[in-house]
Amino acid sequence: MADPVVLPYVPSTSIFKNDIFKGKVAFVTGGGSGICQTMTLNLMQHGCSAAIVGRKADRLQASADWLQKQAGNGTKCIATPADVRTPTDLNEAVRKTVEAFGRIDFVICGAAGNFLAPMDGLSENAFRTVIEIDLLGTYNTFKATIDELKKSHGAYIHISATLHYNGLPWQAAASAAKAGIDALNQSIAVEYGPFGVRSNVIAPGLIADTEGADRLTPKGAEDFMSMRIPLQRSGQKGDIGNMAIFLFSDAASYISGSRFIVDGANWHNGGFWLPYPDSQLDPKSIKDLISGSKL
Repeated sequence: MADPVVLPYVPSTSIFKNDIFKGKVAFVTGGGSGICQTMTLNLMQHGCSAAIVGRKADRLQASADWLQKQAGNGTKCIATPADVRTPTDLNEAVRKTVEAFGRIDFVICGAAGNFLAPMDGLSENAFRTVIEIDLLGTYNTFKATIDELKKSHGAYIHISATLHYNGLPWQAAASAAKAGIDALNQSIAVEYGPFGVRSNVIAPGLIADTEGADRLTPKGAEDFMSMRIPLQRSGQKGDIGNMAIFLFSDAASYISGSRFIVDGANWHNGGFWLPYPDSQLDPKSIKDLISGSKL
């Protein structure tokens, strides 16, 4: 049998001009870590300044310092601590960003919370918390930034997921939240398109070296999971960054209200992350496979 062809990740800096975002400013929730941190770095590598948002001030400042050093091109990054569930926090973060940079052009709504749990084992408070961080946090971020984006004719990217495409077990809260984000994206695009504001969704698949991949996939199943992906590899954080660079660029000026799935075609395979129906009929039997679960 022939070996599968594995197409490599290619960094944005080898494709896009380094100064395409010179003078632009990004406001990124969830920018202190994971996918959104890499997206922020990629934007900065192409000339964009940034403000990152998160709840833990010390961790956020360390991330801002790291991003500025890694970009290495004179672009600036500031930490603007805020809880996306609290509108007054976000309004203050926006004020600090405009005070520092004079404008906001791009907004990434990426703050998220998630864990594995069957629906009847998920408390009402846990369900509400995921909805508040993911969906309400996205709305609050939009509300806090829309006036600035109307001025700059800017663009939103909302980080969604593919969870809700196939009815994935143990992901009811996140699936409901991400489905709401997809719908909210469409409304923003339609209502604010006449102001020159664009809005799109990126739905990542399995992305290596992220908290989501660590907590939400079975332990020791990395190779198996990659084999199930048609393009035969897990995604890299930079794969999502590449899509963000394109969507914020002038090349995407006629693209709005759309959803971009970046998962190597894996969502077409359907299926489950966990043994099925064992995970539903006897959750305790697969407890050793997962971390961060609510059993």
